[in-house]
Amino acid sequence: MAFAPREEFRILFLDKRNHLIADEVQGRGTVDHTPVYPREVARRALELSATAVILAHNHPSGDPAPSAVDVAMTREIVAVLAPLKIVVHDHVILGRNGHASLKGLKLI
Repeated sequence: MAFAPREEFRILFLDKRNHLIADEVQGRGTVDHTPVYPREVARRALELSATAVILAHNHPSGDPAPSAVDVAMTREIVAVLAPLKIVVHDHVILGRNGHASLKGLKLI
């Protein structure tokens, strides 16, 4: 993902023991944007009976620093999933120059 020419948004769906249920591409976009819909994230998590998710997407620019849009979108997903008792463990952004963890940066 770090070297892909377009943004790709993936979700790792986990069970109550944090075992991987599914690793799915939620969306593919352009060189600087991928549409993500929190209701679709919630719908798929419920279909799979997931109790947690890890979000991941790439920055084709190579810089993994989260944008304000990345942070806002992640917080929106957290807010949608919380009442459903589905935890967002992290949102990892991958780039040629490394990676960034929104949880590690204390942004979620």
